[in-house]
Amino acid sequence: MSSEKKNLLLMVPMLHQGGFERVCIKTARLMQEFYNVHILIFSSKDINFDITGLDVIDIDVPAQKGIVNKVINVLKRVKKTKKVKKDLGIDISYSFGSSANYVNVLSKGKEKVLTGLRCQTDMDNKKNVRLFCNRSDQVLSCSKEIVRELEREYSYNRSTYIYNPLDVSDVQDKGAEEIKDYPFNEPDVKVISCMGRNDYIKGIWHLVKAFYLVEKAHPEARLIVLGAGDWSDYRDMAWSLGIKEKVAFPGVRKNPFPYVAKSDVYVCSSNHEGFPNAVLEAMALKKPLISADCKTGPREILLNEDQYNALIKEIPNGDSITKPIEGEFGILVPDMSEEVNMDPEDISDEERVLADQIIALLDSDEKMKHYSEKAYERALFYTPEKYQASAHEIFKRYE
Repeated sequence: MSSEKKNLLLMVPMLHQGGFERVCIKTARLMQEFYNVHILIFSSKDINFDITGLDVIDIDVPAQKGIVNKVINVLKRVKKTKKVKKDLGIDISYSFGSSANYVNVLSKGKEKVLTGLRCQTDMDNKKNVRLFCNRSDQVLSCSKEIVRELEREYSYNRSTYIYNPLDVSDVQDKGAEEIKDYPFNEPDVKVISCMGRNDYIKGIWHLVKAFYLVEKAHPEARLIVLGAGDWSDYRDMAWSLGIKEKVAFPGVRKNPFPYVAKSDVYVCSSNHEGFPNAVLEAMALKKPLISADCKTGPREILLNEDQYNALIKEIPNGDSITKPIEGEFGILVPDMSEEVNMDPEDISDEERVLADQIIALLDSDEKMKHYSEKAYERALFYTPEKYQASAHEIFKRYE
């Protein structure tokens, strides 16, 4: 191997706020030790990450609406990306997310192409998955479950997983920052937190309905949801349920961690995830964790190895559990519907199960303390150093 650094291109549509965007930035910083790292984005609108010291290339082809415009967009992005790859002499190109994967494989030249299938929504379009598998030198994911699904459904064996990196100290330092607009400063409240944009995959309506039931058992309970989007329909639902004053939707915060740090329990109500960074970040802040057993991610975090292996042996096809599991590191509840239902009077059995588990946690100081300690223990497992070593080992195969 030459002592001269190879050229690594990381490709992501934007650097706004998403989980895989955060992983892209972290990957860039960790790989600078070994490679000349470049980040290619399709639009620089609303960059919300610190990109100091990073080479970020904006090809300026932002997203468009309409099928025709989207096709034209892909062609423009491919043409510009081909030029960037050629001009920089890229050796390895690694993309994050389906729209970046498209451009990465269609602009392939002499470089090695790695695509990232990082969420269950990436797996829903079988045509896309086959394209990425056929044209990639390797598919990377952040979950064992995605690797299992690629083998099971596509007989694809050139895939591997790397768990997302978690800088516990950084999350804790950010969590310790002061905030002036925290909505629940009354004494003796118990706050449930969640980080997630207003998107059906986050299932926030399930959490609001479950909270309605929790509040009946624990009037001191409060709910705060941090993330982008128009939350007016959720505020209306909270008003209809009589809990408007106990639910807050502050929107996007550049640093959401102080809000989570001030909470008592963290809940993930998603119906799709890859490997949820928000869950790991809440665990770094020592928050007891309850999560839906959505297609990928949470079960690998909240269960220990023996529990996970027993589960996939019992349910080998990847379906969700049907009863809650008290995992070693957190509580797993059955997955919930992905069909948005804002009817405040229609509360599903799965929402009742979620509420019951939150209530049981709030009922027991001992249980809260136990899962707080286990959450932090689990967070320490996902070190940036482990991620760096794993990613470098994979990239080295293509140098």
